Amino acid sequence: MTSIELSFPPDDPAANGHFPGNPIIPGAVLLSEVLRAIEAQLGVALWPCQIKMAKFFNPVRPGDQVQIDVTNRESSEIRFTCMVDGKSVLAGQVVKTLPLAAK
Repeated sequence: MTSIELSFPPDDPAANGHFPGNPIIPGAVLLSEVLRAIEAQLGVALWPCQIKMAKFFNPVRPGDQVQIDVTNRESSEIRFTCMVDGKSVLAGQVVKTLPLAAK
């Protein structure tokens, strides 16, 4: 298992409008940043990939530190869990896919 730290700055622009007075990091942004952090840490390209599962449990807020635990079960399958202050925020599974051949 590999552990990765990801942080969102207190003034993260992704939280603007999500939601006034109670800002959160949108789920699509969280998932994208988690996948980018996994790529950087493992030195693998996850694009293209198939997201087999992504479940959001609790919101991530600007200023939060996200702990990502990654398990590489097979060479093409990656599972991850994300926690903030001991609370689950996201769990998922991606499968690296081969790029389509150019015609």
